[in-house]
Amino acid sequence: MLGTFLTVAALVLGGFVYLYATTDIPEPNDFADAQTTVVYYSDGATPMGEFAEQNRTIIDGGTIPEHVKAAVVAAEDRSFYENPGINPAGIVRALWNNLRGGEQQGGSSITQQYAERYYFEDTVKDYRGKLKEALLAIKLDRAQDKDEILANYLNTIYFGRDSYGIEEAARAYFGVGAAELDVSQAAVIAGIIPSPNNWDPAVDPEKAESRWNYVLDGMIVTGALTEAEREALVFPTTIPYAPTDTFAGPQGYLLDMVRRELIDSGAFSQDELRMNGYRIVTTIDGGLQGVMQDVVAGMPADRAPELRVGMVTLNPADGSIVALYGGPDYLTQGQNSVTQARAQAGSTFKPFTLAAYLQNGGSLKSRYSGADDLEVEGFDRPVTNFGNASFGRIDVVEATAKSVNTVYAQMNVEVGPPETLRVAREAGIPEDQAAQDVPSNVLGVSSVAPLEMAQAYNTFAAGGVRYEPFVVRSVTHPDGVEAYTGGTAGEQVFPADVMADVTYAMTQVVESRGGTAREAAEVGHPVAGKTGTSSDNKSAWFVGFTRHLTTAVALYQPTPDGTGEAEITPFGGYDEITGGSVPLDVWTQYMTAAMGGREVLPFPERADVGEPNTPPLVEIPSVVGMGEPEARAALEGAGFAVGMEQANDASVPAGTVISQNPGGGGEAEQGSTVTIVVSAGPGTVAVPNVVGQTSAAAQSALGAAGLSPAVSTAPSATVPEGQVISQNPGAGAQVAPGSGVGIVVSSGPPDDGGDEEPPPPAGPGGGPPPSGGGDG
Repeated sequence: MLGTFLTVAALVLGGFVYLYATTDIPEPNDFADAQTTVVYYSDGATPMGEFAEQNRTIIDGGTIPEHVKAAVVAAEDRSFYENPGINPAGIVRALWNNLRGGEQQGGSSITQQYAERYYFEDTVKDYRGKLKEALLAIKLDRAQDKDEILANYLNTIYFGRDSYGIEEAARAYFGVGAAELDVSQAAVIAGIIPSPNNWDPAVDPEKAESRWNYVLDGMIVTGALTEAEREALVFPTTIPYAPTDTFAGPQGYLLDMVRRELIDSGAFSQDELRMNGYRIVTTIDGGLQGVMQDVVAGMPADRAPELRVGMVTLNPADGSIVALYGGPDYLTQGQNSVTQARAQAGSTFKPFTLAAYLQNGGSLKSRYSGADDLEVEGFDRPVTNFGNASFGRIDVVEATAKSVNTVYAQMNVEVGPPETLRVAREAGIPEDQAAQDVPSNVLGVSSVAPLEMAQAYNTFAAGGVRYEPFVVRSVTHPDGVEAYTGGTAGEQVFPADVMADVTYAMTQVVESRGGTAREAAEVGHPVAGKTGTSSDNKSAWFVGFTRHLTTAVALYQPTPDGTGEAEITPFGGYDEITGGSVPLDVWTQYMTAAMGGREVLPFPERADVGEPNTPPLVEIPSVVGMGEPEARAALEGAGFAVGMEQANDASVPAGTVISQNPGGGGEAEQGSTVTIVVSAGPGTVAVPNVVGQTSAAAQSALGAAGLSPAVSTAPSATVPEGQVISQNPGAGAQVAPGSGVGIVVSSGPPDDGGDEEPPPPAGPGGGPPPSGGGDG
């Protein structure tokens, strides 16, 4: 056993000696062999910008104040001047913690960090690499003076704020050179070395002050400060960060997003992005980006200077960001109006309620009252429509097209506000931005970022598949080896048939008469979307999509002090700025260009999921002129019950429909009754009683009954001249339509004094009475 142990020990020692002997110290020139990272548009050929070469000014170690060196030693390696290039206690502590599954720790000494920055291309993360790093640190410690190592270390590491080396760090944080830093300032800079972007006092003041205290306490431990000196120090104030011109203009927002996305992925550090010469290909289409910037720049010039515009386009196929306008200049307006700014969503929130309503059994055919100033359960005051417009009982599709608040308020109460929030979150709205569990959430009281709203609508455009937006397509090393691929697999969060109905309703916003976004039809492709305007016109939106692209446009206007949202000052000839005004104009102009030359793809057919809350309105077929069986089949096929009446009509063949009620071409509730009147043929007509009427009145009455009057005259001593003395056939007789009825009209008293009796009445048809007596 002893022999085995000694053999193993000898092998380990021999291996260590071999590795130590074969570890070479790079030449100083190799230390500065950093390469610029270039960022490209989606074509992989057009540069977007660079993560600039190191903003570094090398200074002589002798000009670096001793208290600056002491602060860094206290922060990073308190045994630096005593250890052999490595900190065994720190390594053991970190190893033990990592093996126990604790939060990953590093035990690197300053010399090891110095070695890592220049001997290895990337940050060393595996134990084999750490061993090589430690061997190099030991060799460096034997080859170089401690002060030389510390000076080189301070001249080269990244301190945040685009600064490499202590000289540029001093200027970036305090506006002075390194030689002018005081103890308190030096402690701030030393404290943020492990994570400068996150611990910058401007980003996380609490963490920065905590690290400042840690460094000062360490300086007491190392003897660089006395307790009294420590007590006299006050946490200093840093100057505002002024980024380099690399980020100037609208593309600065894109470069910042690229940097953030890669660092947040955990695959890269800030140092690596700036020094390793990566080739980054983004998802941004250079042509569409140019169009978007031009369209925004071409907005009416009379807009308020403080107006903010956020605009972004996503690809429904994978969620990639195709174009984005976060502001006019990243250097002068650092907040990204697409990813960081938020504004009330307004009616762009209604499709979330619609999707929840349909998922819970509702139907596009359901109908609600669209009356203005309507009392709705759960609202503390009556709900009003935009412009106080009032609608009758309308279906969900019309309510979507015309953005009727009162209908959507009723739907949200029926389905439940938590369901609206669930859909919003599943579509892509972060939970903390959709937390209002109240009936009014359907009206867009939540404040959301344009990118979040674009992602949610992109989920609709993708048939219910949610993708996470991303801006980096790929990253490769200088030798062409792939280092990173962006994008994630989509997740089906909504049923496709529900999405088909949601999309159909949103197309009517564009296609139907009275839709709030009719202008978007000019794109020349099927478009689905929704306008949105917050209370008091503090924000205005249009978010719409085709099968190819989803684009969101949002306008808002900060208050003069920048703490809130003000009413958008009207401009561009509009009396007020709503979603259907400037946002729709900008969206349409941009999307018309963006969709040019693309294949026209229809949306999925309407699926008609769910059951309507009332019978739907359907078109009534016109059946006049049809035979009774054919008419019944047509009406019953359309979902109507059939009522039937008969009437004689000499002009309409028996069995043919004479009329219907309600008439054809209109609409009625499915299942309601349509009554048809069917001809019974000519039939018979009852002869009206016209005796005693004037001749004219009698003829009119007979004509109205469908009979033909035959008039003759006779003197009468008892009947005034011009009145009917008798008729034949008599009153009440049933005769065929069109039959003749003879009437005898008095011509006044006879000339012989009235002894002459009147002649007998005319026979049927108006002719003379039959001859031959009673048997005639």
